[in-house]
Amino acid sequence: MAAIGVVLIVKLLRRSSTENVDGLLIEQARRVQAYNDRVSYNSDAVHNSPPTMSDLFYRP
Repeated sequence: MAAIGVVLIVKLLRRSSTENVDGLLIEQARRVQAYNDRVSYNSDAVHNSPPTMSDLFYRP
């Protein structure tokens, strides 16, 4: 009986606050944004792109 109580307590404490639809949608949007950021700002994308007007001190 005590083991069941401990399991239930652990389950309730580990439950995240995003177990509703809104929280899951927020988590999904953040995960997609993080993936897009990793793709857009990785080393190859940053260092192999042509210079722009904002690259004032660009020297090839």
